[in-house]
Amino acid sequence: MALTRDLKETVAARIQRDAKFREVLFSEAINAYLAGDTATGKAILRDLVNATIGFEGLAAEIRKPSKSLHRMLAPRGNPNTENFFDIVSTLQKKTRVKLRVMARTV
Repeated sequence: MALTRDLKETVAARIQRDAKFREVLFSEAINAYLAGDTATGKAILRDLVNATIGFEGLAAEIRKPSKSLHRMLAPRGNPNTENFFDIVSTLQKKTRVKLRVMARTV
């Protein structure tokens, strides 16, 4: 008998109950994309979708088949810009997290 929950279940439960965690995770997803690490960005977005709206709910919201959304956010998926921002916009509404980009000189 396992004494611990599956990591995905643990992350999903925390996303659902902890608003600050949702905010940080969502920010990390977008920061990963901006840094060129799309695999990490998509993985985090998948976790956010699964723990909040679900792929069926997301599909209904942005009028795309859920299977297509699964493929877009799969490790080898490649959502076009419109689909990517539709996903991000819908997640912002569902998670009540407002993202903004800030530039810094390094």
